[in-house]
Amino acid sequence: MKIVKSFLLLVIVAAMASCSSVKVVVDVDKTVDFTQYTTYNFLGWQADSDKLMNEMDRNRVHAAFKNEFDARGMKYVEENGDMAVSLFFVIDQKTSTTAYTNYYGGRYGGYNRYGGGWGMGYANTTYSEHDYLVGTLVMDAFDGKSKDQIWQGVAKSTITENPAKREKATPKKIAYLMNKFPVPKK
Repeated sequence: MKIVKSFLLLVIVAAMASCSSVKVVVDVDKTVDFTQYTTYNFLGWQADSDKLMNEMDRNRVHAAFKNEFDARGMKYVEENGDMAVSLFFVIDQKTSTTAYTNYYGGRYGGYNRYGGGWGMGYANTTYSEHDYLVGTLVMDAFDGKSKDQIWQGVAKSTITENPAKREKATPKKIAYLMNKFPVPKK
C-alpha cells in the first residue's frame, strides 16, 4: 500500500510538472481590490492532499508559488496575512484508446485466364489502450480578515513520472496558473 501511495504521489507531482499543456480555469470576486493585499500566508493543503506528494515536490510547489507572489510585490508571512492561500490536489485515472487500421487491397477486374474474379480487399484494425493520470491543482485565495473566498485557480495537466521534467515544469505550470491572478507581476 505504501508503494502505491508513493507512486500516486509521484504521478500527481509529475502531472503538475510535466511538459504537457496545462488547462487553467479561474474564478474571481470582481468586487475585490486586489492591490490591498500586500502579505499572504499558506493555510496548508486541503483534505491532506499533500500526502500524495513527496517532500521535494511539496517544496517545489511552495517555492513556485512564493516566487510568483514575490514577483507581484507580496510578502510571505507565517500567519495573519492580508490574503490566505490554500492548495488542493486531485488525481483522475484516464484511459485513451487508439486504433490503427491496415487496409489490404484486393484484385479488381473481370475473370482472367487463371479463373480469378472480382476480389475484395480486407482490413485489420488494432486497438491499444493507454492508462494515464491527470492531476488537478486547486489554489484558493481568501481575504485574511473576512475569510471570504476572493479567487480560485484550477490547473489541470497530465502527470509525468520523470522527476527531471517535474523539477523544470512545476514552476512553469504554476506561473501559467498565476498569469490569471488579478495582480500582475511588477
